[in-house]
Amino acid sequence: MLISEFFIMVNQPTLLSSQLFYENRVVEVTLNRVMLGFWKEIETRRKRSASFNCISKDADHHFLLVSEIVGARETEEEDQTNKDGGRKHKVLLYPYAFTVSYTERTKHHCWRCKDIIFHCLDEAQRQQWVQTINNQLSLLSIRPKRLLVYINPYSGKQRGKWIYEQRVAPLFSRASISTDVIVTESANHARDHLKTEVDLKQCDGVVCVGGDGMFSEVVHGLVSRTQSDSRVDQNQPNQDLVPCALRIGIIPAGSTDCICYSTTGTNDPVTSALHIIMGDSQPMDVCSVHHNNTFLRYSVSLLGYGFYGDVLTDSERKRWMGPSRYDFSGLKTFLTHQYYEGTVAFLPAEDNLGNPRDKIKCRTGCHICEQGANNAHLLSGDHVHKMAEENSDKETSGDGVWRVIRGKFLAINAASMSCACPRSPRGLSPYAHLADGTTDLILVRKASRLDFLRHLIRHTNKDDQFDMSFVEVHRVRRFRFVPKHSSVISEVDLSETSGKKICNQVCTAHPNDDTGHSNWNCDGEILPHADIQVSVHCQLIRLFARGVERGTTFDTYTCSVIEGSSLSWQA
Repeated sequence: MLISEFFIMVNQPTLLSSQLFYENRVVEVTLNRVMLGFWKEIETRRKRSASFNCISKDADHHFLLVSEIVGARETEEEDQTNKDGGRKHKVLLYPYAFTVSYTERTKHHCWRCKDIIFHCLDEAQRQQWVQTINNQLSLLSIRPKRLLVYINPYSGKQRGKWIYEQRVAPLFSRASISTDVIVTESANHARDHLKTEVDLKQCDGVVCVGGDGMFSEVVHGLVSRTQSDSRVDQNQPNQDLVPCALRIGIIPAGSTDCICYSTTGTNDPVTSALHIIMGDSQPMDVCSVHHNNTFLRYSVSLLGYGFYGDVLTDSERKRWMGPSRYDFSGLKTFLTHQYYEGTVAFLPAEDNLGNPRDKIKCRTGCHICEQGANNAHLLSGDHVHKMAEENSDKETSGDGVWRVIRGKFLAINAASMSCACPRSPRGLSPYAHLADGTTDLILVRKASRLDFLRHLIRHTNKDDQFDMSFVEVHRVRRFRFVPKHSSVISEVDLSETSGKKICNQVCTAHPNDDTGHSNWNCDGEILPHADIQVSVHCQLIRLFARGVERGTTFDTYTCSVIEGSSLSWQA
């Protein structure tokens, strides 16, 4: 925020101004449409005869952005006592209290809800302040007023219901958000309910309390419902999908909560709840996965073939082990060290969208995502399809030409976001972007077990996991994989993307080297086919989030309580 913008906020027309009692001094509080603030000390000398003490100090100026306020409410504070020099004094001159709740940023991208308590001379003054503040909040159209909440009681450590009731619901209540809460009873309950039973016009957003699987359910239900209402055929691989109007909120209560971590920088339920209350809006790409002309699933985080597909396949047989099954299956899959042979064809993204190794992280207000959205309307499904047909005889990138790579792979991964989590703070692709209309395609070729271990370890530290001879990564808009044992198809068929193929030929060399085929891990679900086609749909959904915020900047101002006494503004 520029200094000129700051003074513009200060010079907004005043809505309300009063002398109120705050902690142990009288202050002048002013409210306009942008900020609650500039309260300054009125008394400048110590008064020993009053029922409160006013500490002498220079006049201070502080403020809270209205957009960062959660809500205001009346508080019964007649019996509240203030400490002063070991003695306690009842607040007698200003007995009518009200509380302003606001957001405060803490370490590691976490937000907290803090309170400021003011005292008024009479009940009318208190009601006027509470009503005026809440009226200003109600004018913030981006904020939700009514939410549909799905709770998965079995996700993670089965604490979803407790997390919502004890940590999230009270915050929604402070913000005057009404909720319709549904505790899911079976797998895909939320998906099916969204697809068929919900009147989407009666709510401002959908919130899921659970892990990544619960979020995937909500995405499938909401996206499928939107396409159905818009008469869009999801089975057509090149069909442009209609973006969802409702935003989705995530209250993390799962085992890893990769999606929440990648979009807010933390897996903290309170932080996520405050993002929802503030009405934040973070667009997100969604990948559609097809087999021939049949829609399979949507993916928002990871598509993994080979290593990650085998880990999921094995872990599904060991669900009785709980979350530890992933560690066990991961070790077992690593020791097995299987590789798979096949052909990958992909359509690279433009150079102006960066590359997976450019060290440009996706952050709040990301310019790469903004550029991707601007380009999206120029690259509709039909346009990309024509480009593939016109250049079917080329195998090099440059101007929208499909590239074809054949080989033996330990893993093939497509990361539509960083896929970061507490165990892997940088993620599978640290510089992937949430909303640029691309996915980062990571190809891990056959290598020694030791080299592959080095690659996996680099996911947990700051070393570049792509800086290895057997690893390559590409930023793509579409891709297709054909395993070795699929039927051989012609070059003409391989160049087409709708009901036709886009690869030049299936690799058939060295038949004795192949170990069969793996399964695709699609956001924690196993796909029934290995031969798939993937298309990225730019900004198909929006989250109640603002992305991972940058470090200390002047982009956003908040108000925080310093040592419990004075207020100051900070970035």
